[in-house]
Amino acid sequence: MNITEVSTPVLKEFIKNKKGWLIDARPSEAYHGWTLQNEKKGGHIKGAKSLPLKWTKYMDWIEIVRSKGIFEEHEIILYSYQKEEALQLAKVFQKAGYTQLSIYPHFISEWIEEDLPMNSLARYKNLVYPEWVNALINDNKPPHYDHKKYVICHSHYRNRAAYLSGHIPGAIDLDTLALEAPETWNRRSPEEIKKALEAHGITADTTVVLYGKFMDPDNADDFPGSAAGHIGAIRNAMIMMYAGVKDVRVLNGGFRSWTDAGFEVSKEDVPKQAVEDFGLKIPANPQLIVDIPKAREMIKAEDADLVCTRSWLEYIGEVSGYNYIEKKGRIPGAVFVNCGSDAYHMENYRNLDHTVREFQETMAIWQSFGLSPDKHLAFLLWHRMARKRSFL
Repeated sequence: MNITEVSTPVLKEFIKNKKGWLIDARPSEAYHGWTLQNEKKGGHIKGAKSLPLKWTKYMDWIEIVRSKGIFEEHEIILYSYQKEEALQLAKVFQKAGYTQLSIYPHFISEWIEEDLPMNSLARYKNLVYPEWVNALINDNKPPHYDHKKYVICHSHYRNRAAYLSGHIPGAIDLDTLALEAPETWNRRSPEEIKKALEAHGITADTTVVLYGKFMDPDNADDFPGSAAGHIGAIRNAMIMMYAGVKDVRVLNGGFRSWTDAGFEVSKEDVPKQAVEDFGLKIPANPQLIVDIPKAREMIKAEDADLVCTRSWLEYIGEVSGYNYIEKKGRIPGAVFVNCGSDAYHMENYRNLDHTVREFQETMAIWQSFGLSPDKHLAFLLWHRMARKRSFL
């Protein structure tokens, strides 16, 4: 069966009449907004779904497709930077039993050149990709970077072995307990945060790139503590923004995205280069954190919601979610948005390669539970209350 090509007018009509699915086969970073081939405008064709060509190597590829509601009876148009990439993904669909397939080969030459409707992640610059980090460490200025100093942090929870077993070259290790109190895993005092950031060579004007490892049962080096590695990196990022670090980035997909890209891995124990002064009074951005008094106000307020990102069994009080916490249940009045099967996997908000799920799907989940972007939202992370500046 031949796979046909469609013109720009045909694609416009296809989108207008919602005749089927438009699929973006490019890397997820391009979908979010990064311009990987010096195109005039970043992002994706408005309404497109993200299905990077690299995902076809996963055994569960077809399950990803079906989880997005894309089935054999649907009409599908695919596009990418190059016609050949779209055609390659179309052939994978074809082998899976899909028959109504076309490709759109004019994305760069016509859609972008004519400035037709595009969409992108609002703060995609905070979510970097392996090639961006590789350019940074090799003194090749990556896009949207104009600072003079950077620090790459490999986050872990009491597990330097996970760092020493392999990390991004030049990265220093950052134990999450440097910024979080061991008794509660809540943020430390401003004085303690200041001291910790200075010890790690971080000032308010430092670009900080954070990442961690995900738990891998087949890799003994990842135990114990690395289950919280990349999740811990995101918590560290939130605390750094709260403190006043002006340019905080997270590596999308964590360490796995680095190894998937085939870049060099180091086992060097990189020494930390301490600085004398952070440069701002901490917290410079206190509004990013919601504490108990404010949370109580939000529960009663009509224009605010506390958002519970726990799994269903945690939410209904059947399990606590953590073997070191006995108390079960939820904060009364918190809105449930379902992270996934348990506290560690968060599969409802990330892809199989651990990159973040396309933001329209995340927004659809939130909206299905009644969340509104017009409200003040505080997301309950682990057993802390944190209003994070969203990457969306």
